[in-house]
Amino acid sequence: MNSDRITLFILCLITFFGMSGSTLLGPVLPTIVEPLNTSREAVGLILAVYTLSTALFTLAIGSITDRINHKKILIPCLIVNGLSGMAAFFATDLTLLLFIRFIQGSAVAGMTPLAMTIIGGLYSGKQRIHAMGRRSMSIAIGAVSLPFIGGSMGIFGWNFPFLFYCLTIPIAIVAVFALPETNPEEFTGKATIELTDIKEALKDFRVSYTIFLSFAIAFLLYSVIIYVPFILEDSFDFTSQGAGIALSLRGASVIVVASQARKLSEIYSEHIVMSAGFGLLSAAIAGFPFVNTVSSTFLLLLLFGAGFGMIQPFLTTLIIQVSPSNIMGGIVSIFNTMKYIGQTAAPSVLGIILFYFNMDMIFIVSSIFGFIIALSVYLTKARFYETNQ
Repeated sequence: MNSDRITLFILCLITFFGMSGSTLLGPVLPTIVEPLNTSREAVGLILAVYTLSTALFTLAIGSITDRINHKKILIPCLIVNGLSGMAAFFATDLTLLLFIRFIQGSAVAGMTPLAMTIIGGLYSGKQRIHAMGRRSMSIAIGAVSLPFIGGSMGIFGWNFPFLFYCLTIPIAIVAVFALPETNPEEFTGKATIELTDIKEALKDFRVSYTIFLSFAIAFLLYSVIIYVPFILEDSFDFTSQGAGIALSLRGASVIVVASQARKLSEIYSEHIVMSAGFGLLSAAIAGFPFVNTVSSTFLLLLLFGAGFGMIQPFLTTLIIQVSPSNIMGGIVSIFNTMKYIGQTAAPSVLGIILFYFNMDMIFIVSSIFGFIIALSVYLTKARFYETNQ
């Protein structure tokens, strides 16, 4: 029993660190501009390069996980992630830091999916539900704590938050001895994924549109994580720690609202809830150019988190519902990859807008995009129900 608890604890820790790649650094982005002699338009690339690498390598690693012992992939990924954090601490220019972040992204691509895969293989029935619940809890804890941790470490210097990633090295050492051997052939119920089947599934509007929504919500999330700290610094002289506390409010709001997903599902359809969620977070984004007090900024972050919390549980459930059972793993992998692509696109596209216009225009464009998504979710709900019938 104790061994099972240690195993699950390690897997939850890996999930926690897997989501720290961007959430940890959001509050300190404004402080990175001057030391690396870069610009506000370019600093978002620190997150974009990371998420692009994660997206690319998620697909690559996913193609070999069914043939290789999972620990042989997971342990090196944990070590590379830690070493990348150490190397980033000593980076002296943006180009070098971007290269290191690309390598780090490739490591995280093997951490998060494999932790989930191992949980799925080691546990079954109610134990699996319990384990997945603990995994979800670690994600929720990360959403609240990581911005504060990163912002607090940023007080000592822009590069200090990168040292946090070094903790995955001792986790890797413990995992070598504590995690059981998990050969793919030991896991049952894993169907062989044919590329032609996936292509055929993507022709289904329900599948392709749900995957697109994964991109959309990630894009909108990063428009807040990256650029709201600049508002807090410019308008209210916030430190990185203060920005971290502010972004933690978003995570807390997500947890509170997402915990009510079951009650919402008993009253409204998933499309009504998601449409309202996109509308709420888009309204929050639209309000950022007009904030003139700290309290109003905090309120908008809470509203954004509430909208996000309304979308996320229903969106992840929807992709499971619309995916063909024989290729569900492949479709979910693409769904997750699109999340990273959305996180990559946000700083790239919005950075160009910032270069030619100003910070206000970033939030205006993002909010318009969000409102369009909200309307499209509502208008397309009939297509999902007609297909089901």
